[in-house]
Amino acid sequence: MNRRQLVNKFGFSLLLVSAVITSGVVLRAEDMPAVGNTAPSFTLNSQEGKRVNLEEFRGKWVVLYFYPKDMTSGCTLEAHNFQRDLAQYDKRSAVIVGVSVDNLESHQEFCTKESLTFRLLSDTDHAVTSSYGSIAHFGEMVVAARNTFWSIRRA
Repeated sequence: MNRRQLVNKFGFSLLLVSAVITSGVVLRAEDMPAVGNTAPSFTLNSQEGKRVNLEEFRGKWVVLYFYPKDMTSGCTLEAHNFQRDLAQYDKRSAVIVGVSVDNLESHQEFCTKESLTFRLLSDTDHAVTSSYGSIAHFGEMVVAARNTFWSIRRA
């Protein structure tokens, strides 16, 4: 699939890069935005306490990844891999944005402890995570399912 196929005239166009199904979690394809469709817009707070809107990434590739929980082994490994490769993403005019349902204080602690420099967004009301079909339920606990979307915003 080439860049032209990923972009439509309405804005961000999506490509689901990966979806990891965790034991006991059922994700349905029909709950996720379809490949090639416009990405659901959002505005969320980052670990820096700043509002981040999808529109601010106009003209850039966006790697939007959803992850279950700050400071857990799998999520830490995933974040370290993005951090390790950040220079490669920068060269390609791509930004990394992580989303979980953790609060800002948790994100701040996670970024400080793990030396993460990309944005982690807090979706405590689950609205964005739900709009991307990335909600996972573990009994009474609700987390983001581990999904990664890749998109481009037309300039």
